[in-house]
Amino acid sequence: MEWARATCADGRIITGVIRGDALHPRAHLGAEEDTGAPEPLANLTLLPPCTPAKFIGLWNNFHAAAERNGWTPPDHPLYFLKPDTALSGPGATVTLPACAGRVLFEGELGIVIGKTCHNATADQAQDAIFGYTCVNDLTSIDILNADPSFPQWTRAKGFDGFGVIGPVIATGLDWQALTIKVLVDGRERQSYPASDMIMPPSQIVSLLSRDMTLHPGDVIACGTSIGARPIKVGNKVEVVIEGIGTLTVTLAAEDAAG
Repeated sequence: MEWARATCADGRIITGVIRGDALHPRAHLGAEEDTGAPEPLANLTLLPPCTPAKFIGLWNNFHAAAERNGWTPPDHPLYFLKPDTALSGPGATVTLPACAGRVLFEGELGIVIGKTCHNATADQAQDAIFGYTCVNDLTSIDILNADPSFPQWTRAKGFDGFGVIGPVIATGLDWQALTIKVLVDGRERQSYPASDMIMPPSQIVSLLSRDMTLHPGDVIACGTSIGARPIKVGNKVEVVIEGIGTLTVTLAAEDAAG
């Protein structure tokens, strides 16, 4: 099942399930019954498929990247938080601030939480996972490492629009069978299997739930593997995960006045 969130031509914002060429409204994410007439997808503008109160991103969660960089696999998720203003969705144009310097794409699988989750066992955590989405975790690598006394994870990853998710939330997927690909201007730049994760989704959710209560709609980006690289103004970046879809973003320059 594919869940989406969209703006209608009359300005209404609806959440629902995609069936055929229409979005069938539901009262909220995970609701079982349709609540209105279906809206043709052709008349809708897709938004981020959920509005997370917490957007959590992982670092060092893939064996291939850890081996290449000489990193020790962690015992607990290494993570950062993106602010809500970093959220953007399918088809967005994201401004690259001049101060950001070099910005990397990071194509990732995203976990979407469906149930409140606190101090969860692995089984409880698995039950709390609603579905999966595509993530592009944009990162200013220059800002991240600018001050040797303090890596600036929040600033480097928190600019407006730097947390791209969508186009849908897919349920019922076998995450181990997924491959995350990234295309820049149509050229494949990243391709790696989700099965190479150091910590699987249920373990990620269980351990994070010991640090903070997770709520429905929260998003956890599972981290990226090898192949992330700089992008520039004018590039079109697509994160592609079969079963979820293609998440496209275009990069723009900061207005001189801004």
